[in-house]
Amino acid sequence: MGILWIILIGFVAGLIARFLVPGPNNPSGFILTVALGIAGSFIATFIGQAIGWYRPDQGAGFIAATVGAVLVLFIWHRLVARGVISDPGAGPRT
Repeated sequence: MGILWIILIGFVAGLIARFLVPGPNNPSGFILTVALGIAGSFIATFIGQAIGWYRPDQGAGFIAATVGAVLVLFIWHRLVARGVISDPGAGPRT
C-alpha cells in the first residue's frame, strides 16, 4: 500500500509542478509525471534532512515534494536550454 501512496502523491506533485512551471519542453505522460513527482520528493527529503527540517526516518511532505518537483523541472529546463539534453518536443535532430 505504501508504494501506491508514493505513486499517487508523486503523480499529483508532478502535475502541480508541471502546471506551475509551464514550458514547451516539459516531460509528459503518466510515467514521467510520476517520476518527476517522486524525484522532487527525494530532492526535498534530502535537502530537508541535510538542513535539519526532517529526522533521518522522516520523508518530505506533499508541499515539499511539489517544491522539489518544481526544482527538478527548473533544472530540466536549464539542461534543455544549454543543449545538454535534447528537447523531447522538438523531434529528431538533423
